[in-house]
Amino acid sequence: MTWLLLLGAILSEVVGTLALRASEGFSKPLPSVLLVVGYIVSFVLLALVLERGMAVGVAYAIWAGLGVALVAVLGRFLFDDPLTWVTGAGIATIVGGVVLVEVSTAVR
Repeated sequence: MTWLLLLGAILSEVVGTLALRASEGFSKPLPSVLLVVGYIVSFVLLALVLERGMAVGVAYAIWAGLGVALVAVLGRFLFDDPLTWVTGAGIATIVGGVVLVEVSTAVR
């Protein structure tokens, strides 16, 4: 259940971040509402994940890292943002870092 809550936190943060771009400086009402709701839901779910005992470093690394990767990929399709091999290398580095943070909690 904790992992599903974390997935929900990641997805709602991604929705909020993409809505931030789509809101065009809060000038469009629907994306502006999605932005606020997405971030609120994300932080509430992240708080529940932490309340259930997941280490804050692990939870935040996964939440932020996968969020960045998803926003970069989805930004390419939704907003025609550049997605170059350098971006791909950056995403791979982020994912690798998240894996190392997760593994480090098992090694004590």
